Amino acid sequence: MTVYFIGAGPGAADLITLRGARTLAACRVCLYAGSLVPSELLAECPPGARLLDTARLDLDEITEALVAAHEDGHDVARLHSGDPSVFSAVAEQMRRLDAAGVPYEMVPGVPAFAAAAAALKRELTVPTVGQTVILTRVANRATAMPEKEDLATLGRSGALIVLHLAARYVDRVVGELLPHYGADCPAAVVAYASRPDEVVLRGTLGEIAETVKAADIVRTAVIMVGRTLGAEQFGDSHLYSPERERHDC
Repeated sequence: MTVYFIGAGPGAADLITLRGARTLAACRVCLYAGSLVPSELLAECPPGARLLDTARLDLDEITEALVAAHEDGHDVARLHSGDPSVFSAVAEQMRRLDAAGVPYEMVPGVPAFAAAAAALKRELTVPTVGQTVILTRVANRATAMPEKEDLATLGRSGALIVLHLAARYVDRVVGELLPHYGADCPAAVVAYASRPDEVVLRGTLGEIAETVKAADIVRTAVIMVGRTLGAEQFGDSHLYSPERERHDC
């Protein structure tokens, strides 16, 4: 049978894709990432499905459960928050399933940065202002960052930067980005994006750290820094320009 790595989306249960919901409803076993996955989604599992919270399981225990379900003849839903292609730790799970000869598929989900942009009512790529988005994080007690992927290096581009798993280290983030973006650069933090308890904080890079600490935001948040967050004066996209040559689709 097959293991399906399903992106559950950023929090709101109705932000799972149709494919994700349909796949979830067809799997007799579901491993889900604890409180990061909305409980309403688990109700989409078929009656009598085995539900396993992986929040306190290590990689060996998770792999053992996936392989066992496969050997029992069950399709498995492996629910991850956001989209499984970014900061989901599915790569090491897939590597182990490859070694065990267990087939798997990935079902995309809405990533947290997209939900945060929606909360801010912002397009992250604005014509003539910024066309690049950097998705990254900071290393502390987690896995070390690869060489040349530190914030000081990435910040030299001046591109919009989106930091996952970094709200607890907002002072460090600000300190490393200030030399490249300036204190007046627009910044925002969105916590619990798309959920009922969503928190949206806006400001400048120079003040955002104090704003975050005052709101007691330490987890389940993304930090965004870049000029596109405050862009108001910019040229229209060439996409809909009357001078653009039109072709029938």
